[in-house]
Amino acid sequence: MSDPSTESFFWGTATASYQIEGAAAEGGRAPSIWDVFAHTPGKVERGDTGDVACDHYHRFKEDIALMRDLGIQAYRFSISWSRVLPGGIARPNAPGFDFYDRLVDELMAGGLTPFATLFHWDLPQVLQVSGGFANRDVVGWFSDYAVQTAERLGDRVKHWIMLNEPSVYACLGHALGMHAPGLTDLQAFRAVTHHLNLAQGAALRVLRSTNPAWRLGTTLNLHRGVPADGAEASAAMAERHNDLWNNCFLGPLLSGAYPIRILPELEPFVRSGDLETIQQTVDFLGINHYNRAYIQDDSNALLGFRSVAPPSEVPRTSFDWEINPQEFRDVLLWLRDTYPCPPIYITENGAYFDDIVSVDGKVHDARRIDFLDRYIQAMQEAQAKGVDVRGYFVWSLLDNFEWACGYRPTFGLVKVDFNSLQRIPKDSYFWYRDFIRQHRNITHPQTASASR
Repeated sequence: MSDPSTESFFWGTATASYQIEGAAAEGGRAPSIWDVFAHTPGKVERGDTGDVACDHYHRFKEDIALMRDLGIQAYRFSISWSRVLPGGIARPNAPGFDFYDRLVDELMAGGLTPFATLFHWDLPQVLQVSGGFANRDVVGWFSDYAVQTAERLGDRVKHWIMLNEPSVYACLGHALGMHAPGLTDLQAFRAVTHHLNLAQGAALRVLRSTNPAWRLGTTLNLHRGVPADGAEASAAMAERHNDLWNNCFLGPLLSGAYPIRILPELEPFVRSGDLETIQQTVDFLGINHYNRAYIQDDSNALLGFRSVAPPSEVPRTSFDWEINPQEFRDVLLWLRDTYPCPPIYITENGAYFDDIVSVDGKVHDARRIDFLDRYIQAMQEAQAKGVDVRGYFVWSLLDNFEWACGYRPTFGLVKVDFNSLQRIPKDSYFWYRDFIRQHRNITHPQTASASR
């Protein structure tokens, strides 16, 4: 395996399959849980679906040209499990794999390093019918999918991310019902939490044995909770949030143990040898970060708490998410100090602000520029204190389908007109392009804090 310390620092952007690809029924693709959820009345704002999305399936060359002009060195995308294995397991779908072959070839021709995420929430519906991640059999299903995909693309794709934000998938999809598959089932939530970890560990093990030269990791959303009020119960629930959201995924992977306060809830699903399977060596850890959670005790809530809006005086994005770059720095320091942590890539960081096309035909998103500038500085402060960060990926390249909120939230560096599908680079696109030009020659992570 090549020495990762010799890699340049990667500046990049990130997307996900269901959020941008469209072509929902083309080339043999079968429905995912998000196709079913989005087509269920009342689940997604305005009835939006990912049927067309950004039409990246047909326009990927145009989008890669935007990436090339942006000057990024790496691009994080996800594979649609339903596109490459419509039946969930076993028989590969040639047209589906052909699409990713063309995508990867175009990335390589443009000098872009591909980072492929295997699971970004769009489980094949046929597997959900059989229980999805609440069914322990998902360990075998996911490993089979991981091997087939990596063997097909792994001659060019060297960086593999197992899961994207398993905490979000488990909690919002199985406890709060806000995301696909839309369950509010405490036992399913607990089973899914464990089986995500177990499937990840099994896939890491089999991919490592298949090709030791691959760089293997996973992506977690670090989203620390703080009490929303002065009540002792809310302080206790903030700790519970931190265990369920962060430590239930960091702990088993990096330290071989679930949080002691949560373990009794998960024990019915944990078998002998499971923790050894989960605790695999990873070459890197992907970190997504957006905001803190303000947690309030709520005995009527399924998990015992709820997340509430930040105090009125706190600066926030158009999502009402707190803007706090110091928390970004501090959560990286906390991770470094709490766990035996491998090198880190910031696999998502960005902000939704309401963007409009001005009379000059441009998008002047000054608030996003300020956000990115401050958050990158916070990351660099963490690097200067010894946190080994080796890449930063803006969420997102394009405005896209933002899950249950549909097309209302605009996170992209590039505006997408969802009627014409025209791409319009925003001011933040040009700011990031210029920033990368000034910083693209960083070789060792700790030098990323050079004066700007």
